[in-house]
Amino acid sequence: MASIIRWFTYNPVAANFLLLTVCVAGFAKWFTLRKEIFPELVIDAISVTVPYPNAAPEEVETGVCLPIEEAVADLQGVKRVRSTASQHAGSVMVEVESGFDVRDLKDRVKSRVDALDSLPEKAEKPVIEDLVIKYQVMSLAVIADTDEATLKHLAEKVRDDLLDFDPGPAQGFSQRMERLVRGKPKISQVETALVRPYEISVEIEEENLRRYGLSMGEIAAVLRRESVDMPGGSVRSGKGELVIRTVGKKFRGDELLDIAVATNAEGAVVKLRDVARVIDGFSDVELEARFDGERAMLVNVFRVGNEDTLTIARIARQYVEQSSKNLPPGVKLAVWNDQSVWLQKRMELLFNDGLQGLILVLVSIALFLRPKLAVLVALSIPAAFAVGVWMMPILGISINMISLFAFILVLGIVVDDAIIVGETVYTRIEAGEDPFEASWRGTTELGGVVTFGILTTCVAFTPMLGLSGVSGKIWPNIPWVVIPTLLGSLVLTKLVFPAHLATMKKLDRNAKRGPITRGQHWFGDRLEDFVKRVYQPSLYRILRWRYVTITLFLAALLLTGALVGMGFIKSQFMPEVEGDVLSAKLEMAQGVPFAQTQEAIKKLENAAREMNQIYREKVGHDVVKHILASAGTQPFLTDMVSLGTPQSSHLGEVTLELHESAVRGVPAQQLANEWRERAGPLAGAVKLTFRAETAAGGNAIDFLLTSSDLAQLERATAYVKSKLADYQGVVDISDSNSPGKDEWRLVKLTPVGESLGLRLDDVAMQLRDGFYGSEVQRFQRGRDEVKVMVRYTESERRFAHSLEEMKIRTRDGGEVPLLQVAQFERGRGPASIQRTDRERSIKVMADVIKTNANANEVVQKFTSEVLDRLSENFPTVSYDYEGEQKDQRESVREIGTKFLFSLLIMYVLIAIPLKSYVQPLIILGVIPFGVLGAVWGHVALGMSLSIMSMVGVVALAGVVVNDSLVMVDFINEYRDQGGSEIEAAELAGARRFRAIFLTSITTFLGLVPMLMEDDMQAKFLVPMAVSLGFGSLFATVIMLYLVPCIYLMLGDIKALLRNGRNRFMRKN
Repeated sequence: MASIIRWFTYNPVAANFLLLTVCVAGFAKWFTLRKEIFPELVIDAISVTVPYPNAAPEEVETGVCLPIEEAVADLQGVKRVRSTASQHAGSVMVEVESGFDVRDLKDRVKSRVDALDSLPEKAEKPVIEDLVIKYQVMSLAVIADTDEATLKHLAEKVRDDLLDFDPGPAQGFSQRMERLVRGKPKISQVETALVRPYEISVEIEEENLRRYGLSMGEIAAVLRRESVDMPGGSVRSGKGELVIRTVGKKFRGDELLDIAVATNAEGAVVKLRDVARVIDGFSDVELEARFDGERAMLVNVFRVGNEDTLTIARIARQYVEQSSKNLPPGVKLAVWNDQSVWLQKRMELLFNDGLQGLILVLVSIALFLRPKLAVLVALSIPAAFAVGVWMMPILGISINMISLFAFILVLGIVVDDAIIVGETVYTRIEAGEDPFEASWRGTTELGGVVTFGILTTCVAFTPMLGLSGVSGKIWPNIPWVVIPTLLGSLVLTKLVFPAHLATMKKLDRNAKRGPITRGQHWFGDRLEDFVKRVYQPSLYRILRWRYVTITLFLAALLLTGALVGMGFIKSQFMPEVEGDVLSAKLEMAQGVPFAQTQEAIKKLENAAREMNQIYREKVGHDVVKHILASAGTQPFLTDMVSLGTPQSSHLGEVTLELHESAVRGVPAQQLANEWRERAGPLAGAVKLTFRAETAAGGNAIDFLLTSSDLAQLERATAYVKSKLADYQGVVDISDSNSPGKDEWRLVKLTPVGESLGLRLDDVAMQLRDGFYGSEVQRFQRGRDEVKVMVRYTESERRFAHSLEEMKIRTRDGGEVPLLQVAQFERGRGPASIQRTDRERSIKVMADVIKTNANANEVVQKFTSEVLDRLSENFPTVSYDYEGEQKDQRESVREIGTKFLFSLLIMYVLIAIPLKSYVQPLIILGVIPFGVLGAVWGHVALGMSLSIMSMVGVVALAGVVVNDSLVMVDFINEYRDQGGSEIEAAELAGARRFRAIFLTSITTFLGLVPMLMEDDMQAKFLVPMAVSLGFGSLFATVIMLYLVPCIYLMLGDIKALLRNGRNRFMRKN
């Protein structure tokens, strides 16, 4: 390696070309990178969905979920099997063990499910797919006071126009560069939302069926036969081959009206128009949506693959601007929930913080190093960053909040080795050595220590790799930015930096100094004075009292640990993160009239407007930007995974888009609490939860109860909920076990029915055909799939007395009242059934008002007082953590385990350059003391410890080890020159003071803008900066005082052991 360093030192053109190539490559790659708020997530799970129209949850559980669970549960690679049986469909989610190939397991799951022959006849074909993430960029609200068909047509036109929209020529340098490397951008995925699917409904009165002696099944069968396309082969003629086809499929409702369905007693043809009303409209579901109080539908715009969020949003806004001028009168387009605004502002914030940090780093370097050396050290920052950017697409990393923060995180670390090498070379030049020789020899002299120091820092970040779950998709963005950047810095420090250092000359002390030089010398002299007058005398005394010093450090460490463990220093899983969206999710009692759900939603809307009015008077402007209200669905509740949007007449949701936090000046949680108070209790509401949506996501309290005994499980759920209500600050307590609609259950035939030759399935099928309907066909009309259904009229399907009037057709063509041949009983089943690992399960959820209680403390106390004792009263019931609590435990456990393994690797990497098995313990032993600065930094800033703090501590370990390694290496060097251990420790501390001080202060100053950040939505990143920033400051004290003390203590122990061995040898 020395020869390569020497060659580059004497060939500055090659070094400069290498530097230029790296910078240009990184610059070009920047424009190819996808921009998004958070890293793209891939869920390691497989979804099996089986539509089972009109089936009750209990039927779905028995007929769909149980067979599929049994079929897939024993497959290798299956971590957990969850299933949900709801009305109309069953879904089974197969979670995949970490490290298993999802596609391979999906093929095996598909093979098992396809082999099932026990699924119900009326169930549709299972749909098996990977759980995919839909990355919504924004929504466009299509607003018009018109009928549903016209509004949907307008929404579909907006959808189609967006897909075909040409954004025109590129504007500005950034767009031109982007098009050069990416091509012309285009929106590729758009979907309509809050719309009902098209459906053709053939509605027939019972009276007409009786008049013509028909049944629903007979009419449906006729329509199937008469609406058909079919190939008929081909024939040859003198003119060639003729293709024979039947073209009879009907694609519009009016085309069905002239189909002959029977003949009357006089032999006249009875057509469908004579017995039925055909409605070419929408499916039989109840749905209503309003945007800012007006009727609306949404058009959702997504990004796909490597498409850029900012680019897609820019095209959509450009479309809105151009098309708004040409809309029909009374029609408006509004942008809703534009994620790109949030992303753009967060990126600008991080860029500004990074730029300010860079300036602070450069100023700190310039104050204490020669001007030219400061400039050369500063050059290492953009060059190393270019390496990191160049590697990002190769490692699958995008530009997002986490990866941008990683650059800020490494900003002060990346110059450490350049400072160490630069100062060593500068010292050689000042000693009279030739600059070229001093450059390559100084670099080579520290080559081993610098290389292994960088490698140990890289290893310190590896615990964030390979985590399971969602954390495993987010945290790798930090090490995959930091590690390539540090390795790039290492290579450039060895190959490019020496060639630049060789251009420095020995400082002429007699030359005239400018103001900058005089300022630098003044700071340098003050630092030297501090070392001589303060540091060296204090180090001299501390080394003589080293055991007292070590004891005091240990006492501080134990005290801090005790304060954290006892809860005096607060902790939580995720730091509080401000959101710009509030949502109220409503669940009414199953079976309530849709009008009652609509009324409750209107009350929530009005409460939101009242809340906005109150704060408008307080702060002088609106805090709410838009209100989206929907009855019959919960669109904002939908997870990003493709499990569908919950729809039912008893569901509703009101979502508020707030003005950004910096503008409104009121915390979102405060607004949510005010909204909850204004709304008050809602008649008929089973669940009503208010949520200030944040990056943390999920409920603060989330448990899963499972049991093979349903009755015991339900009693345990009620018990747990009642106990939760006793804890201060706990609100919105709910569970997943909601009662379903009232049921009228056909249980058996009466003796009359049996005597008429009827079978239970005959009656059941006629009931289904009349009230749910008989599906005639499905076909594609444009982009939409349309079903044709034959059923009773809407008025007959809405009222229970229709059952009393219904006639059952017997096999001989006769008619008999339903209640004479069938016996019914009243009942009520669950709204849905959840199962986990082949047992019934119920989730218990709640939120915690942060100003009244700490979620972590509530969960810990509740677990010890209630959950751990649950088996005493409910022996078959077990519990597990879900949501945020589960993520917390898994993340902490995995990071802790991986960190222990990384310490072992770091030990090996430290032992190699030090050529010692014992001295690495000195360096690893100071890591816990570095945590002191991180913890008390949180206390000083009034922040709670969190998982983000832990990530910062992991990064801090690398910084502490790197600088400690340099200190121990210098102590060893002075010892090798013949000095005693205590003299070597004193000299090394004085000699390395400036380098250690600068490496620590640059790390801290690079993070200062982030530490001072007052943007509420970026604060979830601040704990990482606090841990690394304050930890690195305290690490200065550790390395300058504690490391020499521990070094001497180990020397004392070795001397004691050596003396003991010698005495033993003399006695023997």
